[in-house]
Amino acid sequence: MINLRGEITVGLTIALVILGILVGALIGFFGARRYMENYLRNNPPISEDMLRTMMLQMGQKPSDRKLHQMMQTMKSQAKRANRK
Repeated sequence: MINLRGEITVGLTIALVILGILVGALIGFFGARRYMENYLRNNPPISEDMLRTMMLQMGQKPSDRKLHQMMQTMKSQAKRANRK
């Protein structure tokens, strides 16, 4: 790998480059995954306004209490799903 004059050989250079690419890909994957989980936790894909509209379309009169309860239920289900 290192010859008698202390120079790094081509094989070692290639191995280090490949290792660096693999480590970077792993760090990027897990970093992006964590970012998306936090983003979806803070900004759920459905809002209270969307729930209100859905309930009105189904013929129900949405109260603030019921909307808040449904949002909390959805958040708790999402947390349980993430634990699995």
